[in-house]
Amino acid sequence: MSSEEKTAVLGAGAWGTALANVAATGRDGVVLWGHDPAHIAALARDRENRAYLPGLPLAEGVAPCADLSAVAGAGVVLAVVPAQAMRDVARRFRDILAPGTAFVVCSKGIERGTRRFMSEVAEQELPQVEIAILSGPSFAADVCRGLPTAVTLAARDEALAKRLCETLSTRAFRLYRSTDVLGVEIGGAAKNVLAIASGMAAGRALGASAGAALIARGFAELTRLGRAYGVNQETLMGLSGLGDLVLTCGSAQSRNFALGAALGRGEAPLEAAHGKLAEGAFTASALVAMARERGVEMPIAEAVDAILSGAIGVDQAIEALLMRPLRAEA
Repeated sequence: MSSEEKTAVLGAGAWGTALANVAATGRDGVVLWGHDPAHIAALARDRENRAYLPGLPLAEGVAPCADLSAVAGAGVVLAVVPAQAMRDVARRFRDILAPGTAFVVCSKGIERGTRRFMSEVAEQELPQVEIAILSGPSFAADVCRGLPTAVTLAARDEALAKRLCETLSTRAFRLYRSTDVLGVEIGGAAKNVLAIASGMAAGRALGASAGAALIARGFAELTRLGRAYGVNQETLMGLSGLGDLVLTCGSAQSRNFALGAALGRGEAPLEAAHGKLAEGAFTASALVAMARERGVEMPIAEAVDAILSGAIGVDQAIEALLMRPLRAEA
């Protein structure tokens, strides 16, 4: 893949804008597609995503566009839309993307109802493309500011993963390749749910010790689930697993952590998101169901799901977790 190869980003939120800026490093004509013409017009006019990344300029090489046809001819497409919208967006581009297009899924989650990971959704709707997954510890604002960031790019075809890493890496934005697509996706989906629990602990002012324990026990849940699915444990120990978990569980910049903090302060589940998308809220029920099907214990994730559904309150969940039987650490 050459620097001249056309690149497009689907989704003009914070992360989509940040990745468009990355893709525009050393190349022009990076299409940033969004479904809202008014938002795209404002991006083109202001050269800044004032709705999601105020004060951070849009790179010169980024071309905002609301027209589906603008994506035609792209050799690399980054799909940066909410997980629950992935199927609809992919379907809209089915007749536009050419065979062999590299389709890089940059969303983390599990589709409700079908319990499919994003790579599976993309494969169903876009059988002609080559699928890859981008995931890891990264905040959009950090990436837009050019701060050092390292993430994982996974594709079943290692040659494809290598080419995409070489194409998209910059001096500050480093991509490390993997062929463990499922392992990367499990890490990305589970950490969002676990981050809600960490946020709840912070919102309840339970202290730094409790926060560290939640991350450690949450990681144990993540590794148990990964083991049940037969993924590479090194993947879960890496950037897209432990790395992303630590970042998301430790900062109010994380929308999932912020949602949990609001719940911890006593806000109702329907109000706690404050209008922001927290993928973990949609993933929790599917994640817990998948764990139960495989006989995997995930008490923290189960507590988050129960709170979000209104079955129990935060204090009940904390009491239940504290009263779990004492046993050997595993």
